[in-house]
Amino acid sequence: HALWREPNVGFLFGYLYYVWAHEGQRGTKNFILGRYKESWLRSIRHFVLDEARTRFPTLSEDDYLVIKEPNGSVGAPLLMEALPESRMILLIRDPRDVAASTMDARRTGGWSYERNKRLYLEGQRVPADKDPDAFVENPANQYLRNVGNSKLAYDAHQGYKVLVKYEELRAETLGTMKRIYSTLGLPVDEGELARVVEKHSWENIPKGEKGEGKFYRKATPEGWRDDLTPEQAKTVERITAPLLKEFYPYDGGSQSPPQKLPLN
Repeated sequence: HALWREPNVGFLFGYLYYVWAHEGQRGTKNFILGRYKESWLRSIRHFVLDEARTRFPTLSEDDYLVIKEPNGSVGAPLLMEALPESRMILLIRDPRDVAASTMDARRTGGWSYERNKRLYLEGQRVPADKDPDAFVENPANQYLRNVGNSKLAYDAHQGYKVLVKYEELRAETLGTMKRIYSTLGLPVDEGELARVVEKHSWENIPKGEKGEGKFYRKATPEGWRDDLTPEQAKTVERITAPLLKEFYPYDGGSQSPPQKLPLN
């Protein structure tokens, strides 16, 4: 399949529609993405399809274009409504692990810090290690918005769709990939799929390319228990509570599980 890596079209429309206009409580009467949704939703559809045809001119009607759009997932409801014939994969990860990963990437010397170093040096961004307890609120709020909107899109979508947890993808990669293809109604050569899974496995990433501060960090579900302080974990749990309750029901959380009373 061809891959369109993070075009941010979801961010373009989703941020304007859900954050700038609605969360910002700005007047939407004259906003171009305000009334007449049927009209501007068609415009979004043509905008995406026309650009896809231009960027991937060799794709035929029998080919698939995979769009990876984590940072644009705030606009998932608009995109899926505009493109109802599309298939949808909703990939979920524990928000506490997401917060821990984000903090590691954006602390001084982390891969995201180094990639955007100028913004930090100019004071436009603050590294995570300057005030970790305050910083952790940012990835938690972003998770609530992005994953929350993605879940709304997933629930409303009437076409092929599949829900996948990062933890099961990590534990049983090949089996989970087979389930994805089967659920989405896509043909796949299982031998080729097995070879691809092996090629891109965590174990086959060179040791020098993974570890603390690197893009490939640890790939360990529930690693947040070692990475976050109890206070930081509670902050993430409080902010993401609706999604945490649905996707990760009580697992002990940042608290120890309740002790059973002895039966005397």
